[in-house]
Parts: sequence; structure tokens; C-alpha cells
Amino acid sequence: MYEFGTFRFDPENHLLLSDGSPVSLTPKAFDILLVLVQNGGRLTTKEELMRRVWPDSFVEEANLTVNISILRKLLGETPDGQPYIDTVPKKGYRFVAAVREITDELSARVDSTEDRPPKSISESSAQPEAPTLNTPIQSAQTHAPTLPQNKSWTRLSIFAIGALLIILVGLFYFTDHFRTFRSHHAAQARRLAILPFQNLRKGTENDFLCFSLADAIITKLGYISELAVRPSYAVQKYKAPPIEIRRIASELNVDTLLTGTFLREGDDVRITCQLIDVATENILWKGNFQLKYEKLLTLQDSVTDQIIKGLELTLSPSEAAQLKTVEAINPAAYEYFLRGIDLYSNSDFPLAIKMFEKSTELAPDYALTWAHLGKSYTANASFQFGGGEQYQKAQHAFERALALQPDQLDARIYMANMFTDIGRVEKAVPLLRDGLKTNPNHPEIHWELGYAYRFAGMLQESVAESENARRLDPGVKLNSSTLNGYLYLGQYDRFLESLPKSNDIALIVFYQGFGEFYKKNWDAAADHFDRAMQLDPNLFQAQIGKAFGLGIHHRIAEGLTLLHQVETKINDRGVGDPEASYKIAQAFAVLGDERSALRVLKNSIESGFFSYPYFMTDPLLDSIRTNPEFDKLMTAARQRHEAFAKAFFNQPST
Repeated sequence: MYEFGTFRFDPENHLLLSDGSPVSLTPKAFDILLVLVQNGGRLTTKEELMRRVWPDSFVEEANLTVNISILRKLLGETPDGQPYIDTVPKKGYRFVAAVREITDELSARVDSTEDRPPKSISESSAQPEAPTLNTPIQSAQTHAPTLPQNKSWTRLSIFAIGALLIILVGLFYFTDHFRTFRSHHAAQARRLAILPFQNLRKGTENDFLCFSLADAIITKLGYISELAVRPSYAVQKYKAPPIEIRRIASELNVDTLLTGTFLREGDDVRITCQLIDVATENILWKGNFQLKYEKLLTLQDSVTDQIIKGLELTLSPSEAAQLKTVEAINPAAYEYFLRGIDLYSNSDFPLAIKMFEKSTELAPDYALTWAHLGKSYTANASFQFGGGEQYQKAQHAFERALALQPDQLDARIYMANMFTDIGRVEKAVPLLRDGLKTNPNHPEIHWELGYAYRFAGMLQESVAESENARRLDPGVKLNSSTLNGYLYLGQYDRFLESLPKSNDIALIVFYQGFGEFYKKNWDAAADHFDRAMQLDPNLFQAQIGKAFGLGIHHRIAEGLTLLHQVETKINDRGVGDPEASYKIAQAFAVLGDERSALRVLKNSIESGFFSYPYFMTDPLLDSIRTNPEFDKLMTAARQRHEAFAKAFFNQPST
């Protein structure tokens, strides 16, 4: 037998024990483990494994890859955090843990007893030795007579029972093994970033492909729960070279990178990709693709397949179905789609909308275009004071995407975000929870759940989901959204610590000022508010921050004038952001306009921001708490908050 880590491996009885508990293995996985363990730290080539495990049959190498992946998942990591089985690129595998060959002490004692000659009569009748102080006194049961045993029958019984246990454990394992893998190994998933491709002929009209090609592959891989893929917005800042592998991997907290270059010459496109293991800087896979420009859609399928093979990922049946090759679409429609992706990444939402709309005209059945069109409508309405009509168009686009592809994750996430933005969180939550059934380790879905929960006043649940999202991907929504749950719970220092240390993103700078305002650090708050306004004067949070800043400098009238202007802009849209409206109500209350504060607070609650626990403790509302109208508004907020808690968390009303 063999011991390594917490495992005992017994080939003779076909047993693998972990801390004494049996671990179920398929026959081929068991055979592979035996070869690796017997070879110890020596390299075991793929050819040797194929020869020894499948000696009389021809099988594809993928069978070996799948079984190695299964073994890795079952074994987990060594005490020092390394996988037990190390891949040697293009050669084979090495078992990295120290292996100790042992002898079964019980079997050794039985064997030595069987080999011993029978005692003589005189030896058998000899008196037993008197017990010493170090010998425990035996109970009466020790001297009770025992029935004679047939040793071969006993061994056969033990073997049969052991075999039965293995079969039962195996049945349970195969019934539930995908769920077990994900819950136990979510933290061990590969962390991959796909960087924007580099155009070898820079400064040409084809530069839009740099980001959009990477985005297409990222979207394709988003359904694999065993792989943590960094979202497109996290990698877009790496459009320009140089590519420093270790620095970028550290910033994105990943262990694997995909880099690529492309060159377009007329109707031909030549693309080169590399899949890199960051720790070793080994190339796990390298591919070259020569294809016609009109066949560019097939690239994402080819690269996705190679990533799955290179990382030895095991897909569930539903994941494999999601990755099936999509039907070809009009090449011009696909180019419009890719151009829209690039424009959205540069925050040019109006022009991105035009590109996506043109794409849907040429290819009305391509679900992903509808999803991104809806996302662009939502962004234009949210960040650029677009009208309520934009939200209606967004909802239509999302519904069209889901009608074409009901389990389309991007459409679910974007649509849920829109519903939360416009105060319809009761519609957002089911979309997101259903999305988690497709991929329970999708960080953006967890983040959007945290966003929805805070609208409904489920603040602890909001923080838990947001922190879970950041655990899965520390960069999720880092520069475009904030962990407001801490702010609403009154944990101002933790809120400020959760913000990126950025001085050039208006939304983040505003929230840095808002956190300091709550802490009554007036000068620091005013500086941040001024900075946010300089960065993006069209951002309504920046304008609200400017009003707070004017109040700090005792320019009350100017601050109130600005707030009325912002309120008018939001109302003119037809559908507003109720959380943003709440900030206007806070500013009115701080600046002393009680009537306006109550008016906007009422609008915020009726529009869908009903974070009742936050309202009851928010110090910025202290100036209006004694007004009878405030009590009526709190009653309305509490009722919807409790209805939400009952519907989605089975919490009874208080």
C-alpha cells in the first residue's frame, strides 16, 4: 500500500481512503493513479499511461485528459497548496507529493501467525504470564470462548463487504459528482484572463478587433463553472502593449493568460494565440489560425475548444451544450456586432447602439447582439440621462435575446441590472437566481444579486453576495460599481477600504467623497466631490456630490439650485434611478430644504428603492425625521421591504 498526504492507497483491495473515508474512483482513474503513484516523482509520459491503462484498445488522448482532471478534483491540493498531479506540457504528468510505501501491519501479523509451526502440547498448556503494571486488566469477554473461523471465508466476506461499499459509494458519486466538484473545488478553479488581441498592423481600421475578439471568447467561456474568467471590462485597459505577463496576472489575480495577435490582409486574417501558465511561464497551448474574414465567427469556437483541452477542464452536459458552435450569421452583421462591442468598451454608447441596431437588421436571430443592444440602451439611459424610452427599448432587446436563447447568461445579467436600476428588483432576483443554476460560480451574477438586495434593504445578504463575487473575482465591477452595503450598514471605514484607490474614475471618486462625508471629514469630502465633477460633469452622482460640496462651503443656494436641476433631468427621463434619487433627497435634507427632501424621498421609494433598514439609521435624513410625512413614507418602505423578505428569504413580517 501507499500513503501520500491524507490518503492511503490500497491497490490490492482497490481502495483509496482519505482520512479513513473511502474515495470513489472509476476503474480507469484508479489505474492511472496507480501508475503515477508507483512512478513517484518521475515523469510519466502520456504514451506510458495510454499503454498501461488501455493496453489492448485504441482510445483518444482526451480520455486520459478527462480522467486526469477527475483525479485532480478528487485529490484536491497538497498541504502546501499544490495539485497532486502536475502537468508537464507536451510530455505527460508527474505525481508531486511524497509517496511512502507501507506494509499492512495487521496482514503482516496474520501472515506471520499462519507461517508459524503449531505449538507443542507442553507449550499450549503453559501458564500465561502474570500481568504487569503496564498491562491492562482484561475483561471477562477476553476469556469468552470463540467459534472456530474459516480464514478464507472471513477474507472473502470482508472483500465482498468492501466491494459492496465501493459500489454504493460509486453510485452516489456518479449521481451527484458534478455538484460535489463545484461546491468543493470552486476555490480551486483556474483563473483565466483573455487579453485584447494585438493588431500587427496598428493604427488601421481593424483596431476594433483587438478588444472585440477577446470579448467574444470571454462570453463563450462564461458558462464553464470550473473556470473563473475575468470579464471584458476588467481586461480592456490592456489594449496597448507591452504585455507584462506577471504584472498583468498579479493585477487581475489570475494564474492563466491567453494572448493573441492578428493580421488582416484583404479578405484573409491570420491569428496566433498562446495560453500561458503564469507560475511557470510555460505555454500550455499555441495555435495559429488562417481564415477568411467572413469566417471570423468560428474563431471563438476554435480557441474555446483549445482552452478547454489545454486546461484539462471537465464539462457538465449542460455546459457542453452551451458551447456548441453557433450558426453562421451574416458576416457584415457580425462585423457591426464586433464594432459595437469595441465602441461600448470606450463608453460611446450612442454609436454602439447604432452598430448593434444595424447588426440586428442584418441578422435578427443572433441572440448575443440583442443582449448587447439592450445593455447599450441601459447604459445610455443610466449614465447619459437617456429617456424612459431607452429603458423600454432595452427591455424589448433583452426579451428578444431570451426568446432566441432562453439560457443566455449575458441577457439575464444585463436585464436584471436594468430592472434593479429602475426599481423593479422583484423581477431582477429570479433572473439572477436562475442564472446561478447555469453557472453557480459566475461572479457578476453574485454581484448583481448583491446590488438588488441592497435596493430591497437586505443589507447583510447584499454584503454576503458582493463579497462572494469579489472572492470569485477580486476585480468584478471594481471601477463601475461599489459595495454600498457597508455604507448603508454604517460601516464607513470598511466601505472606503472596499473602493479601488483610483483618482481618475468619477464614480469612484464621488463615493470616496461620500464615505468621507459620512465620517464628517468635510475637507476631504469636498476635494473628492470637486474632483469627480472635473472628471465627468455629466455624471449625475458627480453633480449631486458637487451640491454636497457647495453645502460644505456654505454656498447653500447654489447647491439647492444644482439639486433642482439634477432632479428635473432625472424626472424628464420618464424612468429614473431610484437610488440616485435617494441621494438627491439626502442632499436636500442636509442643505435644509425639508419639503424637497420629502418629495424626492417619496419618489425614490415609489420608484423602487425601499431600503428600509438604511432609511431608519441614515444620519443624513435626521433633519426630516420629525415630520409626520416621514413616518408615512417609512411605513410604505417597510411594507415593501417585508414583502420582499418574505417572498425571497421566507422571512415573516415584523
